Parts: sequence; structure tokens; C-alpha cells
Amino acid sequence: MNFFIEVIVPLSLSKTLTYCVSEAEYNYIKKGMRVAIPIKNKIYTALVIDLHQTPPTLYDAKEIHQILDEKPIVNELQINHWFWIASYYMCSIGDVYRGALPSALLLESETIISQETTTFVDEAELSDDEFLIYEALQRQSSLKIQNIIDILNKKTVLPIIKKLIDKKIISLQEEIQEEYKPKLVKYIRLHSDFKDESKLIALLDSLKSDKRKNLVLQYFQLQAQQSNPISVKKLTEKANVTVSIIKGLVEKNIFEEYHIQEDRVNFDKNKNDNKLLLSKAQQLAFDEIEKSFLEKDVCLLHGVTSSGKTEIYTKLIEYYIKEGKQVLYLLPEIALTTQLVSRLTQYFGNKVAVFHSKYSNNERVEVWQNVLNQSSTAQIVIGARSALFLPFSNLGLIIVDEEHETTFKQQDPAPRYHARDAAIVLANAHQSKVLLGSATPSIETFYNTTSGKFGLVTLTERFGNVQMPEIELVDLKDSYFRKKMKGHFSLTLIEQITEAFSNGEQVILFQNRRGFSPVLECLTCGHVPQCQQCDVSLTYHKFKNQLRCHYCGYSMAKPTNCHVCSSVDLETKGFGTEQIEMELAELFPEKNIKRMDQDTTRGKYSFEKIIDGFKNREIDVLVGTQMLAKGLDFDNVSLVGIMNADNMLYHPDFRAFERSYQMLTQVSGRSGRSEKRGKVVIQTYNPLHNIIQQVTTTDYEGMYKEQLYERQIYKYPPFFRLIKLTLKHRDFEKLKEGSMWLYQVLQQNLTVPVLGPEEPAISRIRNEYIRTIMVKIPSETNLQSTKKTIQKVLNSFDMVAQYRAIKVTVNVDFY
Repeated sequence: MNFFIEVIVPLSLSKTLTYCVSEAEYNYIKKGMRVAIPIKNKIYTALVIDLHQTPPTLYDAKEIHQILDEKPIVNELQINHWFWIASYYMCSIGDVYRGALPSALLLESETIISQETTTFVDEAELSDDEFLIYEALQRQSSLKIQNIIDILNKKTVLPIIKKLIDKKIISLQEEIQEEYKPKLVKYIRLHSDFKDESKLIALLDSLKSDKRKNLVLQYFQLQAQQSNPISVKKLTEKANVTVSIIKGLVEKNIFEEYHIQEDRVNFDKNKNDNKLLLSKAQQLAFDEIEKSFLEKDVCLLHGVTSSGKTEIYTKLIEYYIKEGKQVLYLLPEIALTTQLVSRLTQYFGNKVAVFHSKYSNNERVEVWQNVLNQSSTAQIVIGARSALFLPFSNLGLIIVDEEHETTFKQQDPAPRYHARDAAIVLANAHQSKVLLGSATPSIETFYNTTSGKFGLVTLTERFGNVQMPEIELVDLKDSYFRKKMKGHFSLTLIEQITEAFSNGEQVILFQNRRGFSPVLECLTCGHVPQCQQCDVSLTYHKFKNQLRCHYCGYSMAKPTNCHVCSSVDLETKGFGTEQIEMELAELFPEKNIKRMDQDTTRGKYSFEKIIDGFKNREIDVLVGTQMLAKGLDFDNVSLVGIMNADNMLYHPDFRAFERSYQMLTQVSGRSGRSEKRGKVVIQTYNPLHNIIQQVTTTDYEGMYKEQLYERQIYKYPPFFRLIKLTLKHRDFEKLKEGSMWLYQVLQQNLTVPVLGPEEPAISRIRNEYIRTIMVKIPSETNLQSTKKTIQKVLNSFDMVAQYRAIKVTVNVDFY
């Protein structure tokens, strides 16, 4: 009798594959286990999703190489969810499988392996096979799994590789190896012996040295001025003395030194037994959420910035943890995990686990195993959108914070899923609840609350009755005309920054464009250097003195003269974060200025380094892109400056106004989060623009109604679903012809609006020309049957020989 297993492989295959196994293997294998299988002389890690005795009709089933697991690493709820994602977002199940598992669990013959240099290796403890691999890595820097198969002359090598990874002797090439040692800041305080006033007076009388006496007096002066700890550096500067004098006083037990360190994850060390007390408004919102969950599975918490949404989430988590349930907390940006982890571990200690792409393979596999085994160390998982794929089996609550953020939508590669929507489906499978939180909800989500699909709870006041920040608009047109500008800073903004510094407060400046300047232009002939592979101008990065393409990564040294007319008159147009940072350094040379954008946060712990520094008040000004706009909480920030509010308003995108409102409101919300009222200065060429005015008055309802009215007229979400087809090919004429064929066939077969084929704003990336086709599906039309028709047309397109080379990607619910 024949025995077969049905598997999914990490390749873009829409169907499962059938392999044959022996009777013993058949009885041992369970759904959710991994097996190593051969495909065209390569080995892949496949996942078993079914066992049966029906042979395949179209091909002879091959044998598997080996079984890789002793027990399932994926559960059935996950597999069903993956099939839903594949079906809804029109991608292959193989793409979902490849995107869901950490790459250390997906070893294949193309995986590149290198030696872990930091680990001491005792060769005597290695098996013969392990030693052969270790020895080969001494001679060459990296090996493919196929090379290891050749070295050991056996096919079953994956378990050996797994053992070496567990022993930290080898690592996978794509891991980010960077060790972050948190900065220990040295602080000083008066020895506990001198709490008594009489002892203090006696101490001052006993100090014979003027410098020492002055130092102690300066310490008291600083203590009176600021409530936060006094660093050694600040005291030496204030008293104008050397560190040795402080050292002498420490040795005499007059002062004592201590260190403050912002740990990446403190876990139990961070835990304290403080009871979480909600304010009256928070408690009311919490009770309303609980009431909403009795009737609806999804609830939106619409709370203004700094209203204390995180405390409400924490209280809810506390409830579900007591019930023994798992909790998933989704964040739009890896940068946000730093602050949230330190806040949540204060209440839950070691129950918190973190899962996102900046973590190494080993760390991600560890979290995966902990969630699978329902370990208490991963009862609460904080992560970016990929955390959705973890093997939960007892999920009670999913929190989607800042649910409006576009980063919840995966763009490339497939699966192009939206984490918020996929989380709602996952919660439904687990019969658990979803709480969406935002100060500026997406129009689709808010529409779902008005139509009664989701519950709605509103928080209109900031925590501790802190006032909303005062927003001041600066008309750039008028300021330039009246010569009230210094570089890209209006005199109003400079005055406000100076005032914040004089009060010992910090400043955030927002410019949603990285680099120094987006364009370098020849003043003689007007030539602008373009990317060789993309239809886009090169961005000038001053710190590296190079021009760089933000689409394909192509770079070149900054030219000294024009490549067309050889003129030396080259001028930059526009500005990015680098230019703001440089101008600030000239205006305030004594201040510590840091930049937070994609260029400065490439390393594993780079977010932590910047955020820790800003929180410890070592950084005076933080200049950044949209990373700053999301949920960060700094209590000493009194001023937020928005350098150019018009950047996003005029994008050729139906969401441009909604996104501009969200971005500007979120950035403004970083200001004045403690007792003192914050200030926001918005520089704009268009102070009377509706969106700018709505941001100034925090009029979300006005923006929502206006945008909803326009969406209905022009057939956009939430009234229509969008499916965007993107076609790419190196041959311009072939792409033009193929996209026209596809458009015409779609139009003939569909009863819904089909738009295109259109050249996008950037019509060539990496030497591939691009065309897009948009399908608009009314909400009352059957979505599944429309998708089936589109898929049939795409299959027919793939059968046409001359168009087979054209790459087509499908983006459902295009954002």
C-alpha cells in the first residue's frame, strides 16, 4: 500500500505537492511537521499539511529526504489562516509559507552559511560531520548547503546544520550581527549620611578647598533647578572642575556615583509591583471597551494623542493574562518596540517577547518555539506585522496600535497582506477580540464603526488633563518675501527653539525626506543627474558625498562639474533631514543634534541607541522622517517643528489628504506630553489649506466627512475595493502591448470599472518598465467571483507565449 503526504514549499507555487513516504514515516509524521524534499536537484524545507493514500494523477510522487521535526512546529489554525491570506490577497501558498517562517526554519540548498566568529569552538566536542563543516569554513568564508552535501557525501545534512546553528558555531548569511552595549551614564548624588540639615552645614564648614565647596554648592543649585538625576558630566561643566575632584569627594563618602542604563529589554529586572491606576476618563473608556466586546469582536479606541491609550491596553492585557490567554500587540514600526517593551515589562516582566526582522534568526526561532509551547516567557508578543504568523494556539486578544499606519500593509515581496485586516480574520479563527487604537483612524476603519461593524470608544482628553499643543502656522511665502528666514528655518521657529533650550527642554523637527537634497541641478544647462536604472533623479547625501537612488540603491560620487556641459555651477534643490541637521548645527553649535531616518537606523540596535539617548536627555534636538510620527513618548519635548507641511499634500494619490492629516496630527502629538502645554510650529506655503486648518483645530470629524464624500464620488474605498495589477518588463514595446492585451481582456470579462494601463509617476525601476491596471470593485459586488475572473484572465495571459516574460504582481486592497 502506498502512503503519501501533501506539502507546501517555500516557492511561488500555488498548489501543494505530493510526496511518498514509508508506512513507518506515515505513522510518525503529523500535520505541521517539516520534511526535507528534493526539487530539481535542490533540497527544500517543506511543510506537511495533509496525509493520505491517493497517488497524484499528473506525476509520479518522489520520496522525501528526511523528517526534520519530532513534533509539529505549525498548528492547523495557522495553516488555515495562511490559505485565507493566499486566497484573499491572490498570491501562492508557497509565498505565504516563505514569508511566515523565520529563515532559520527554512533551510534550503541555496542558503548561505558562514562561521560565527565570536564563539569559542572546542573541536573535541564536535561530531565527525560537524568537524568537517567547521574545517571547510576555516578555508572559505561561506558555504551553500549544496556544498555541505558534497563535503559530507550525504543528503541528510539539515539536522547537522541545525545543531551547529544551535551551538552558535555557524550563522545564516542574512543575519545582522551587531552587539549593542547600552550606554551607561554616570550620575551623582549626595551620600545618604547627609540628609540631616545640621550634618550638611557641618560638611560645608569642614571643606577647606574652595573648589570642593563650590562643587557641593553647584550640586545644590542644579538639584533645585531640575528634578531629573544630575550627571557627572553636567556637574563638572557647571562647577568648572575636573572629574578628579568629584572622585575625591566620592572616596570621602560625601558623594556617591551610580549609573542609569536604558536596557533593550529589562524583563524581570524591570518589573515593579506598581498597581496600574487609570484616570477617570481612561477607566470609562476601559469599561466601554469591555461592554463593546460583549456585542462585537472588534473595537476602535479613538483617543487623541497622549490620551494614555497604552495604559488602557496594559489593563486589558492584564485581564487576558489572568485568564491564561496569549496576547499579540502589533506595532507599525520597529522603532516603537523599544519604548513599549520597557513600559510593558514594568508590569509583566518576563512574560513579554519581541518579534521583528531586526532580531537575528536564532532569537526569532526562540520566540517561535516559546509561543508554540505556550511558554509564559512569550505570553505577550510585541511585534511588527510578521508577528501575526507566530504559532498561537490560545490567543485571547490582538491589539493593533496606530492602526491607520500604511506600514501595516506589506508591499513587496508577496504575500501583500494588510496586518490589521489579517489580524481580524486570525482573531475570528481563535474566537478572540481585536482592539484597534489610533488618534487618527483610517477612513475605512472609522466607516466600519459608523456602519455598526466595529465598536467605537472615544477618548477626547489627554492624560493628566494636559492641554493639546498650541499650533502656530508660519506662511513660508510671506516669510521668504519679508526675508524672515535663515536657511529653511523661519525666525518664528528659531525663536521657539531658543526658548525651549533656555527652559532646558527638547525639540523634535520633522522633515519627511531623507538625504541632503532630492535634486542636484546644473545652473548652466539645467541637467539633473538621473539614476541609470530608474526614471528618478538621484538624491544628494552630503555626509557620504554621493548621489544615491532611493529605489535601486545605485550610487555615484558627487560630480564636481556637469556631465553634459562641464559647468561647475551645480546647485541643490529641495531639502532633506541631512540639510536640516547641518543648518541646525550652524544655528546652535553647542547643542547635541541627532538624525533619525532610514540612513541612521540600519543597524540592529540603532533605534535603541537614538531613543535611549533622547530619553536620557543627552540629545537636544531630534531631526527625523515619519519614524518620529508614531507613538513615541518623550515627556521633555515642548516643541515640534514641521519643516514643510506641503510635502505630502500634492501626491498623486487618493489618500494624500487623509495621510497628510494623520502624519501632521501624529507628529504634533509628540509635543507637550507632561504638565506644560506644548507648542507646534508648522511651516507651510498654504496656511489656508483645508487639511492644514483641520490639523490646527484637531477636526478629525471634518476631515473624515469631507474625504468620505469625495471617495463616494470618485469610487474609492470604503465604497469600492481596489485591486492593482503591476506589469514589469525590460522591453518597453512588449510591456506596452502586453498591458493593453491584459486591460482589454479584463474589461471584456468584468462588469466593474477597469482603469489603465497607466505609466506610474516612476515608470522604470531597476531597468524594468512599469505599467499599472486598477480594478475597482463596488462593495456590493461579490469579491470572490471577481477575483476568480481576474485570476482566470491572468492564467490566460501567462499562456500567451510572447507575454510570458512579463512579470505581473497583484496587490489586493492597494494602499
